[in-house]
Amino acid sequence: MTSQTKTLEKLPLPPGNSGLPFVGETFAFLFDRDFSKKRLERYGKIFKTNVFGSSTAIMVGADANQFLFKNEEQYVRSTWPKSTKILLGPASLAVRSGEFHTSRRKLLFQAFQPRAIASYSPTIERITNDYLARWERQETLTWYPELRNYTFDIAGTLFMGVDNTSQTSLGHLFETWCEGLFSIPISLPWTKFGKALQARKGLLQGIEKIIRQRQQENKLGNDALGILLQARDEAGNQLTLEELKDQVLLLLFAGHETLTSAIASFCLLTAQHPQILERIRAELKANKIASPLTAENLKSLTYLDRVLKEVLRLIPPVGGGFREAIAPFEFNGYRIPQGWQIQYQILQTHKEADLYPDSEQFDPDRFSPENSPEKQKNFGYIPFGGGLRECLGKEFAKLEMRIFAALLVRDYQWELLPEQDLSLVAIPTPHPRDGLKVRFSRC
Repeated sequence: MTSQTKTLEKLPLPPGNSGLPFVGETFAFLFDRDFSKKRLERYGKIFKTNVFGSSTAIMVGADANQFLFKNEEQYVRSTWPKSTKILLGPASLAVRSGEFHTSRRKLLFQAFQPRAIASYSPTIERITNDYLARWERQETLTWYPELRNYTFDIAGTLFMGVDNTSQTSLGHLFETWCEGLFSIPISLPWTKFGKALQARKGLLQGIEKIIRQRQQENKLGNDALGILLQARDEAGNQLTLEELKDQVLLLLFAGHETLTSAIASFCLLTAQHPQILERIRAELKANKIASPLTAENLKSLTYLDRVLKEVLRLIPPVGGGFREAIAPFEFNGYRIPQGWQIQYQILQTHKEADLYPDSEQFDPDRFSPENSPEKQKNFGYIPFGGGLRECLGKEFAKLEMRIFAALLVRDYQWELLPEQDLSLVAIPTPHPRDGLKVRFSRC
């Protein structure tokens, strides 16, 4: 035993409670949006718990994020809860690590490099306009389920070349699959996890059919799937069929679930703050924003950009990320044993008082050039994660959010209907409990 190991052994474990046998505090973790906040107030910025069957240290704040992101593959390695790992699949980029992860990430990045993203703009704009016109005809609607269909149709078209994906069998299977991603991994037919496992089989069969059809017709296409079918690594290797299926499934999840949450939060928060909505509208008018919308002409919308940043700060679509301790280490005077699960906190980092005064207030001007907290501290703003695992599709997500917000605010108005519960459900991503009921019309 080395002297460093002996020193580590003398350090205490973080304070906290492991909860019930087997399930630990998993149910509270999944369903209590204030789970971390309560324990943060009681124990401080590092505490222990037991979730998804693993001893877990939750580490909160920019310093913790920096430590974890900078020590990837030295002390920690990316991991997910068991249910998520199984449902994403063994070949998924999200669950791989080391050299394999690095090489495959480079391949997948080809679908998100600037030129590829620029080519996606016309499709995003077309589908957005179709949905906006549909909502205008509906007049009153429960918006969140509609937004799920909207983002899934964009993801299906751009990532697989399938139009109106939300209305296909793939769309229905995908909803069931998402429901089980963060669940207790008991694979009985009536559990969320069991249903999600069956849905995964159906999804992979559907994706394989699309891939084989493309290959047989020798029409690879210019969408993300087409790019991945043609992608080669430095050694000339391409993705196997099994890898392709799992990566397409990951792209559908990343391009749908989290984006729906972010866009729904934008709609909710701007409806609750009409003065901010009017400032966005004035900026659109002043800049004479007209079609076609591109990443280039959207750059002039600096206030809209601040609003979207503040949406992602206040209601980040992902509350945190998981790591596994591959070696014991010390942080802030506490010992984290090898094999423990660690969660870094996006939501609670975004509420740190020293970075974000009045953090519960929706204030886009905190991201003005003179106030921007990004300049104050590394990893104090991490809606897309950070380090080696930063979200591969973040520029795609930003583009879709900007196009949606610009077209929506320029041409339409909406108001929240009374007598609805706007509190947020956290799983699988934050969204209003009653689905965001609105009256919708043209300006």
